Amino acid sequence: MRTKAAEIQKELEMYIDPVKKEYLPNFFKTGKGQYGEGDKFLGIVVPNTRLVAKRHKEEPFEAIADLLESEWHECRLCALLMLVERFKKSGEKARKEIYDFYLTQTARINNWDLVDLSAPYIVGEYLKGNPREDLYRLAESTLLWEQRIAVVSTITLIRNDDFIDILRLSELLLHHKHDLMQKAIGWMLREMGKRDQNLLLQFLDKHAGEMPRTMLRYSIEKLTEEERKYYMKR
Repeated sequence: MRTKAAEIQKELEMYIDPVKKEYLPNFFKTGKGQYGEGDKFLGIVVPNTRLVAKRHKEEPFEAIADLLESEWHECRLCALLMLVERFKKSGEKARKEIYDFYLTQTARINNWDLVDLSAPYIVGEYLKGNPREDLYRLAESTLLWEQRIAVVSTITLIRNDDFIDILRLSELLLHHKHDLMQKAIGWMLREMGKRDQNLLLQFLDKHAGEMPRTMLRYSIEKLTEEERKYYMKR
């Protein structure tokens, strides 16, 4: 299967952009002590990675696992997009297999774009009609990216007017110290507020005084200027 992963990497390399190869490591904070420390980029934009993923969405899990082991960020992203594309076209049994496989690979889903471009479309979609215990297991993980998978997956539920899990997860992770998680939680609360503003205001009335400022700022972006000033003063 490593041969197949190597073939897919060669396809990806046809889309390398030298300018992006210089730019992306800084954008994704790959320096020492940063959240993406040590990650390496070929320099391929997401639409081109998606093209390759669509061509290979039916490859076996072994080949996808090999791609996820790659040192190259775009190879890991391609593997995840292959799973997303396959999930869209699959029946219930195959979706369960994709979901279960995805959750075995979370150690390699190790940057915010890898999470955000895959978790809602696999974890979120699967959990629309299934028990949610995995969300809370992931949220209580010591791995930042598993925590982000839990939170960002709820965007799919929110878009189906299902708000209970983002409210519970927001309370569970309310005092998270990492900027990326504060942004993710604030983003999900903001999306909830676009569909049910009263529910967001109730949450803010209860928790605004203890929310980290980044989380709070993201959550109130769609409120009126007067409301934003009120909650920031809290």
